[in-house]
Amino acid sequence: MKILFLTHSFNSLAQRLFVELTRCGHDISIEFDINDAVTHQAVELFQPDLIIAPFLKRAIPETIWRKHMCFIVHPGIIGDRGPSALDWAIMHDRQEWGVTILQANAQMDAGDIWASEIFPMRFTRKSSLYRHEVVEAATRAILTAIRRFQSDTFKPVPLDYSCPGVLGRLHAPIRQLDRSINWQQDKTLTILKKIHAAEGFPGVLDTLYGESYFLFDACMEECLTGRPGTVIAKRNNAICRATVDGSVWIGHLKQKNNAEPTFKLAATLALKNHLADVPEIPFDPFSEEPGNTYRDIWFEQRNDVGYLYFAFYNGAMDTKQCERLRGAYLKATERNVRVIVLMGGPDFWCNGIHLNHIEQAISPADESWCNINAMNDLVQAIITTDQQLTIAALQGNAGAGGVFLSLAADYIFARDSVILNPHYKSMGNLYGSEYWTYLLPRRVNESFVKSLTQNRLPIGALEARNIGLMDDCFALNPIDFKKKITQIAETIADAPNFPALLQRKAHQRQLDEQQKSLQGYRDEELRHMQLNFYGFDPSYHVARYHFVHKIPHSWTPRYLARHRHL
Repeated sequence: MKILFLTHSFNSLAQRLFVELTRCGHDISIEFDINDAVTHQAVELFQPDLIIAPFLKRAIPETIWRKHMCFIVHPGIIGDRGPSALDWAIMHDRQEWGVTILQANAQMDAGDIWASEIFPMRFTRKSSLYRHEVVEAATRAILTAIRRFQSDTFKPVPLDYSCPGVLGRLHAPIRQLDRSINWQQDKTLTILKKIHAAEGFPGVLDTLYGESYFLFDACMEECLTGRPGTVIAKRNNAICRATVDGSVWIGHLKQKNNAEPTFKLAATLALKNHLADVPEIPFDPFSEEPGNTYRDIWFEQRNDVGYLYFAFYNGAMDTKQCERLRGAYLKATERNVRVIVLMGGPDFWCNGIHLNHIEQAISPADESWCNINAMNDLVQAIITTDQQLTIAALQGNAGAGGVFLSLAADYIFARDSVILNPHYKSMGNLYGSEYWTYLLPRRVNESFVKSLTQNRLPIGALEARNIGLMDDCFALNPIDFKKKITQIAETIADAPNFPALLQRKAHQRQLDEQQKSLQGYRDEELRHMQLNFYGFDPSYHVARYHFVHKIPHSWTPRYLARHRHL
């Protein structure tokens, strides 16, 4: 079928559905929801058999849904209506939630039901629930709805609140008043719930040092205490704030400023002028019993295998994070381990350099240069490891330099739900580094090198495995995936031919170095990057500004809107 995606942005759900439906043989084109005239033009050009709205912030025009079948993906159970669906589910401590596929009609979220899926709720951030449970449930539900639509026999079910199974209800938009934290009364779990329910967007509006900030990226602290509401500690990117029964770490802030646009920053960066007297409480990534606390890098060892985790917010790595991760990695290579598994974080493997922190720098060009060189130093350390075999284990999605970071490992495995964006061009035709010109051709042929880096489209883990970009992927939940990775890593570590595998790796590296040095690849890539950062073409800086400030699209890129060049 010809399917048109009408969406506010090409977010994680839209990308997953694009990959899944393309895999099923459907012809997909995408149009950003900019205004009604553009939407009408897209429909007229593409003449779709079906329109799917994975992520919308306003209603589809009546002139379209009356003539075309339109599926709305709503992140709520049957009967749930209104915005902030997932926010309210977290705030109301729902134990079970779901996704419903509705047919667009005159009332928002009240159309006939084509499919629905439910899932158990985790006590976690809204963004994490969305990227995992919601995306998985929406994918299953859309596939079901499409099969029913193609059958020509299925009749969708009208929404009927008198049915006992319809548990959702119409709710009002959630307000900052509903999220407000009372630091003198609210307990730690209540505060976490409020910040979790606002994660990603819009955050919880609060006051710090007499200024207004939106709070993001919270986790519990088990040991530190203090006067409720005060900042009692800092660690790397985060601040620790006391509660009535403990404390919470807050990793990111966005200042509220009506005079000029602002964006999310690490909490310690946003508050740098206020934290001189706040004690730094370090965390040892190699500590064995950390308890509940803030940590973005940590190491676990079991038998002859070391597992290095790096759970950076939204998968972005700034200069200091790259340096700290490289330091932890080099320390891991000194341990008595045969295999090192690079685990990334639960929501993202890595998305490359940190555009927000680059944007706020006095010289974004200089900070871009520092960040990419720190990233390159990390990749080089992995490539040149000669005493261990390495595995990249992708629990979550990866993009840009993060994909090429994974290619530095000897083996790459992922969950089959993982989406990769192995390209840089969307960020103002950025050339990219991380030794991609060496790492990518080692795994895929020249035609795939060109298509992956030039097409600017996401690919799924299955497609990545089929072209050799990774070794394998598994249809497993996060817990079972970790078990599978442990099994693979220990099998490699215990293999009788492990010394031969290590020797073969060293020999191949030596041959590669003789053919062309790693420094040669790096120098060539950085010559291009220097032009991106310091040259006359400002496209990278413009694209970064738009990305960081979340400026709405004024048009849909032609590589997504295929109907505009058919």
